[in-house]
Amino acid sequence: MKVQSLSLKGLLVIQAQVFQDERGLFYESYRRSRYADVGIDIEFSQDNISFSKKNTLRGLHYQESPGQAKLVSVVQGSIWDVAVDIRPDSSTYGSWAALELNDENFKQLYIPVGFAHGYCVLSDFARVQYKVSSAFDPLMERTIVWNDPGLAIEWPVKNPILSDRDRNALPHRQKVGR
Repeated sequence: MKVQSLSLKGLLVIQAQVFQDERGLFYESYRRSRYADVGIDIEFSQDNISFSKKNTLRGLHYQESPGQAKLVSVVQGSIWDVAVDIRPDSSTYGSWAALELNDENFKQLYIPVGFAHGYCVLSDFARVQYKVSSAFDPLMERTIVWNDPGLAIEWPVKNPILSDRDRNALPHRQKVGR
């Protein structure tokens, strides 16, 4: 597996080693010891799978204390995956990074605690699997509106399909002077 750091400290792209032959393919999607060797020494406590149709946008979501680290992969289809730095003391606070994850590039995005996360579906549908470091807690769940002008995220969809929660979310509070 290969690991690449993104522009926001802590965000990592993991490229699986894929073995292909006439039967199809095989790759190891997670082995704790290998991830610990590259600095992702997290005990994931919950696995989630979502299935969404084209132009669906989910996010931007995060959990307050204790927060959630995520390891995101696409099992089927293609998504534009976005992480926003919401760590108040970070030099990149309010900045975002994005990349395409799909069932052909076998990339994963590791998102540490302190980031909001969202994605939109580029293909006809997508099945997304993600590990999280703490169980979902509805009292700690927070949402930032997907088109927050202060974040200026470049989404590849103009009129996404949204949940009521995502549609009615508020902008993120920005630091003064940023």
